[in-house]
Amino acid sequence: MSTEEKALNFIEQIIEEDLKSGLSPDKLRFRFPPEPNGYLHIGHASAIALNFGLGIDYQAPVNLRFDDTNPAKEEQEFVDAIKRDVQWLGYQWAEERYASDYFQQLYDWTVDFIKKGKAYVDSQTSEEMAIQKGTPSTPGVDSPYRNRSIAENLDLFERMKNGEFPEGTHILRAKIDMKSTNMLMRDPIMYRILHKHHHRTGDTWCIYPMYDWAHGESDYIEQISHSFCTLEFLPHRELYDWFLDQIYDSNLIRPKQREFARRNLSHTVVSKRKLLQLVKENHVTGWDDPRMSTISGLRRRGYTPASLRNFAGMIGIAKRDNLIDVSVLEYCIREDLNKTAPRVMAVIDPVKLVLTNYPEGQIEWLEAENNPEEEQAGFRKIPFSRELYIEREDFLEEAPAKFFRLSIGKEVRLKNGYIIKGESVIKDNDGEITEIHATYDTESLSGSGTEASQRKVSGTLHWVSVAHALAAEIRLYDRMFVDEAPDSHKEKDFLEFVNPDSLKITRGFVEPSLATAQNEDKFQFQRLGYFTVDKDSTPEKLVFNKTVGLKDAWEEKGKKEENSINNSLKEINKYFKVDTQEGRTQIENTISESIKAVSNFSLLQNAFKKNINNNKSSLLFANFLMKHSDKIKPSDFDEETLVKFYGMSLKSESAFVRLEGIANAVNDSVTFESIKPQLEVLKTTEKNELVLAKLASI
Repeated sequence: MSTEEKALNFIEQIIEEDLKSGLSPDKLRFRFPPEPNGYLHIGHASAIALNFGLGIDYQAPVNLRFDDTNPAKEEQEFVDAIKRDVQWLGYQWAEERYASDYFQQLYDWTVDFIKKGKAYVDSQTSEEMAIQKGTPSTPGVDSPYRNRSIAENLDLFERMKNGEFPEGTHILRAKIDMKSTNMLMRDPIMYRILHKHHHRTGDTWCIYPMYDWAHGESDYIEQISHSFCTLEFLPHRELYDWFLDQIYDSNLIRPKQREFARRNLSHTVVSKRKLLQLVKENHVTGWDDPRMSTISGLRRRGYTPASLRNFAGMIGIAKRDNLIDVSVLEYCIREDLNKTAPRVMAVIDPVKLVLTNYPEGQIEWLEAENNPEEEQAGFRKIPFSRELYIEREDFLEEAPAKFFRLSIGKEVRLKNGYIIKGESVIKDNDGEITEIHATYDTESLSGSGTEASQRKVSGTLHWVSVAHALAAEIRLYDRMFVDEAPDSHKEKDFLEFVNPDSLKITRGFVEPSLATAQNEDKFQFQRLGYFTVDKDSTPEKLVFNKTVGLKDAWEEKGKKEENSINNSLKEINKYFKVDTQEGRTQIENTISESIKAVSNFSLLQNAFKKNINNNKSSLLFANFLMKHSDKIKPSDFDEETLVKFYGMSLKSESAFVRLEGIANAVNDSVTFESIKPQLEVLKTTEKNELVLAKLASI
């Protein structure tokens, strides 16, 4: 372990305890064991950093092992991508291994299992097996094939291996305990028949080992000392150890499985199945689409190995699953690029600015700092001329007092250049501004030391000289999903949360110094954010991907939406105090506008659940959420929640709440039948005429 003092995480504590108990440091060996059935994602990056980081800290070898036991889903393309990603992150494995390297050994061990009466061939259908296996609360029953003779099992297993049977006709199961409280111990499957071509072994095998059988034994063959995996494999540990018990030689290292929490990332998905769905259904352009949570996608977007390693270190290792806000990842890339990315000027929504008093044909080469965070970065020359491009949003013909950019009669500074003053505009037939005319102060050149150059103005704009500008395609990427946990809502398809604005493509201009920019070169477009050169870029057609903005726009948006919810709750209190229907309608309309402005499904869902209580203001707000939001509907909640909601609404002291509760219940065709008895009771007890009229209309 490094001599540097630091707090140990629980995994390091496990290793330290094993070393103190007599494990020799030279016996430490770790592994990163991906299945090559897709591209690695941000969750894998954390696992890579964990295992290879332990290898670095303990000066121990780390294997890269591909758990390639399912040829139906695995491809060489994925093997190559995984190797590329691991190396790009800055790590190198000691040995490249494959579970398929051990197919013969696994088969031989399995034959021994059969001979010892610890495995048997089962010929049930999958449906029959599911019934026979029982449930977590009821024990399983023995398969009718569990007591086949050893000779029959050996014969069938060999014929399975030889390809004599179709897929699904037989499987091989370990004979353990059909009454175990751990469902995984109820005679788990060890082999299934698959007539599929394997990316390494070709058509040699017609049977393939299951993950639980192959994984632990592969660890054992490679003499892995510590096998770390995510928490969903905790129930598998008992089976992992049982399989090892059958083959373990006390003279060898016995692998130890331990689990750590999965660190999910907000506004994305990390399920390989869902990532594959995004690719196959063309929601993205491929596994390396910059909106994907894959390492390849993050790399193409502009993330750096250092930023991903720092992210993994920042979120750490835990024993409980949790959701990490993507803003943490964005913070890591901002921190890295702020130190390393050259500053340049680019305009992504250009409008022409003409300096009417600047000499025609004159060119000045102004000096600009490459990176104020890095003294050695130096300076570059940028051309300045009479005609420039600026951002369209940086000009308003008639601007409010707090608009700190260019407008008629107002002064601003051009970055590294002069102070200018807006004079007039030229518009096309549709009234859109095509040119802005301004004058410049000839004595105000930035850095010249003149009195005019030191004059304070309200803002500074970036720009590009029209005559020298390079046209570029700018791909403005944003978060893939609008919800923080798009695949956590059982009632919703995660695709419903795809962000329609996750990619906007625009044509802009960049300064001429970028003419030689190469794939994956990174820059800060001043005032706009960090951008990287895309692999589609050519000298004739520059393409830049937006990596991340200079500030977290989603944090501001999130605060606005939370404020909308909180302000609506305040407005609710006024609803009960006004005396006229007109006043109440006006308040409801205000609340409706606030609710419709909230796009965060999780925020709306949580606000709805939180306000199902006996407080009349809370209940009315919950009813307005259901009534006015186009993001949530009854089918987004379980029946128990809805019955509680309607029940409390119908029993509320406020007639307004009862009225809205009835209206929402009537529109809920699924839960309405459950509420009918309460509505019938209300008909006999209700005294408010408006509520009675509503009940009569049902």
